[in-house]
Amino acid sequence: MIEILKAIIFGIVEGITEWLPISSTGHMILLDEVMSLQVSPDFLEMFLVVIQLGAILAVVVIYWHRLFPFRLEQSQKNALRLTVDKPMMIMWGKIVIASVPAAIVGVFFDDQLNALFYNYQTVAVMLIIFGILFIVIENSPLSKNPRIHSISEITCRAALFIGVFQMIAAVFPGTSRSGATIVGALLLGISRTAAAEFTFFLAIPAMLGGSALKILKFGFHMTAQELLILLTGMAVAFIVSVLAIKFLMAYIKKHDFKVFGWYRIILGIVILVCFILQTAI
Repeated sequence: MIEILKAIIFGIVEGITEWLPISSTGHMILLDEVMSLQVSPDFLEMFLVVIQLGAILAVVVIYWHRLFPFRLEQSQKNALRLTVDKPMMIMWGKIVIASVPAAIVGVFFDDQLNALFYNYQTVAVMLIIFGILFIVIENSPLSKNPRIHSISEITCRAALFIGVFQMIAAVFPGTSRSGATIVGALLLGISRTAAAEFTFFLAIPAMLGGSALKILKFGFHMTAQELLILLTGMAVAFIVSVLAIKFLMAYIKKHDFKVFGWYRIILGIVILVCFILQTAI
């Protein structure tokens, strides 16, 4: 029962931090240090990634009408026919393009990158660096006078540029996938709303691919307790993600991202201080 309660807390943290640009991976690493699940290391590594499937489902549910390009329509002869929304298919093409850099890194270098960068120091440094970037960009003319106000205006070249920032997040934990892609979008003069929405949609193939990779590496030999822990975390992540996404979209209509930048900097400093004190002791 205690492990299920821990899974609920992990789901809450995942649901909040996956969509707010404050690094879900960084928070999950820290949470595991404070309140570790009593499971095998292999299962824990898989759990911390696959729990994201609950968060993905929240995006699909909220934005279904903008994500599913196929429609069944009734013709003049009362026959049903399948139609395709071309602008939506074009949007998916841009998402695929933006997904390529992180996909290459994830498929070929996942284990090596985890061994090199999955630690306190990297998380803290990347929290601080991208926190500073948020504040700098929000104080620049780029965020005050955006040139692009919708996903349909994002070009393939711009999508690839955003994808490179997503790749940075795939390499360095603590960067935040949503934070990195939003920073990349803001640098291109994309509005906060369009940047956040493109980030949400881009998460679908990125997180599905990452989860599938972890499941394949772990295998399907889970115990009943492990399966219950995983499903609990995913279910809670879904519920909390729905609330987090709605909060963020309402928030950025009236505010900028600077508060998240300051939060990242403060959290990064706290992590570094704790790490230094821990090593000193």
